[in-house]
Amino acid sequence: MGRGVDQLLRLASWRAFDVDESGRVLAGSDESGSVQLVELDPDGPSTPLTALPGACSGRYLPGERTVVVQHDAGGDERAQLSLLSLDPLPDRPAGLDDLEPLVRDPRYVHRLLDVLPGRVVFATNRRNGVDFDVVIRNLFSGEEETVYDHGGFVREVAVAPDSRYVLVSVPGEPALSMQLRLVDTMPETEDDHVVSLTGAQEHARHDHLFWLPGDRGFVVTTDRERDLLGVARYERAGGRWSWLVTSDEHELTGWLSPDGQLLLVETNDDGVGRLALHDAETGAKLHDLAVPAGGWVSWPLAEPAWSADSQLVALTFSSPTVPGDVLLVHAEGGEVRRLTNSPAQLGDEPLVEPTAYRVPTPDGEHIPCAVYAPAEADTPVGGSAVLVLHGGPEGQSVRTFNPIVQALAARGHTVVVPNIRGSVGYGKHWYSADDGRRRLAAVADLAALHDWLPTLGVDPSRVALWGGSYGGYLVLSGLAFQPERWAAGVDIVGISSLVTFLENTAPYRRAHREREYGSLERDRDFLLSASPITHVDAIRAPLFVIHGANDPRVPLSEAEQVVAAVQDKGIECELLVYQDEGHGLAKRVNRLDAYPRALDFLARHLAH
Repeated sequence: MGRGVDQLLRLASWRAFDVDESGRVLAGSDESGSVQLVELDPDGPSTPLTALPGACSGRYLPGERTVVVQHDAGGDERAQLSLLSLDPLPDRPAGLDDLEPLVRDPRYVHRLLDVLPGRVVFATNRRNGVDFDVVIRNLFSGEEETVYDHGGFVREVAVAPDSRYVLVSVPGEPALSMQLRLVDTMPETEDDHVVSLTGAQEHARHDHLFWLPGDRGFVVTTDRERDLLGVARYERAGGRWSWLVTSDEHELTGWLSPDGQLLLVETNDDGVGRLALHDAETGAKLHDLAVPAGGWVSWPLAEPAWSADSQLVALTFSSPTVPGDVLLVHAEGGEVRRLTNSPAQLGDEPLVEPTAYRVPTPDGEHIPCAVYAPAEADTPVGGSAVLVLHGGPEGQSVRTFNPIVQALAARGHTVVVPNIRGSVGYGKHWYSADDGRRRLAAVADLAALHDWLPTLGVDPSRVALWGGSYGGYLVLSGLAFQPERWAAGVDIVGISSLVTFLENTAPYRRAHREREYGSLERDRDFLLSASPITHVDAIRAPLFVIHGANDPRVPLSEAEQVVAAVQDKGIECELLVYQDEGHGLAKRVNRLDAYPRALDFLARHLAH
């Protein structure tokens, strides 16, 4: 039966949040059960920095031995900001009372965007609970300057070196698109204060914003006027765009060094990341980086972090067999040093590596997916399969460690991890293919995957769905719209009604999510028809539901209403609610409780 899920869930992982000029890395470790801050010294011991009630993240203040800590309460995502001095290093990890409050008001979100010498840049919805303003707080005087208050869900911000210009990305009208706005903090006229550099109707992503030296322009990862993401440069003089690095086969993401000389580029090869350093002026490749093969280094792990002197890059690396490690790159020669070592196997049993497939659909598309073959075929669940569906929908299942996938394969299930339409990583045409009233085309991809499974030797009568967030919506949709295909489902923080989800999600998220799913005002009829709860009478497969009581994205009521409806039909349906969790299970103690029970549930319903 292989290694137990308990052992897999107890494997500690690392991630890199920041790096200073001496090579010290501000890292996150979940060894304690939730992600806490640890400082890694390449030439000395590591120092645990925090012991907060929940997960946290942070950044170094430039030129100081101080960390800005971002934390929330019970997964409610209302981020608060505090300071932790590292001079001297603490002799014990800091609790909440040991931190110096910086920006705290638990009624609102205060999301850390950037750190500057003596200043912190954050986004907050404290003005009206919905729109996000961009604020720069002076750490010496305590004064705050609101540099952007023109509404919307602020995604990213880049402050120019002289702080006169601020680049802001906010949602455009097409789903997933982002509009770029340039803020002049010293405008000649009020009309010059905020200028839109891209149109609200432009169907394009604009991510990872970095100013060029001298405020002459910026570097951005974008798919404007093309299908695949590339790295482009914008010159303020003349408003001229030009491409630095592109590929006709893969999406690319770039991170500019603080001095504007180097560009770190990740190539997304079907969820496997390849890294190279490029000349930031010409885009020419300088050298590939020898990071471990077969894994991933950026979102959803943690973004690469440059040191202020542009000499070092701290990376997070994970693969299907590596839970998560911190790598330190020396930019000049491309040397890669591994600062932590998470295990590649448990005892004598290696973890499973996936095989890539493209699954055809009736309308001529092909679904990218990774298949994890069972570690041992001769088990009570041999011949069964579980589809593990990512959230988003604008997410991508990349080649990172997933203890659930490994536990399912260890028990004998074939595990299929697809990137159905709506997923990023495969071009604009693919992530847009489920927008609005095309939602059920993504559900139809589940049927195509089911029809293909017998080519892997899977018994089509013993296939289950597992998914979180939007993946939970897909689980419920599969059971409701295709009841004859699925033997069981595990729904984690999933949407059961697109209508009640949009009505009850956090106010600051509603308009942002309506771009993707449709408008309550204009599309209510379709939203009702595409909601699993509307078709709950068709569900006949047993269901296992997990939810956090503090979830601000998908409210607990989404789980409660579908569970009540399924139980009223006399179908087995169990609901686990965790009072100290939000959108997913961030604490190991809760994962150790929920996931073994969910796996046992699947084992009962998928056995021979």
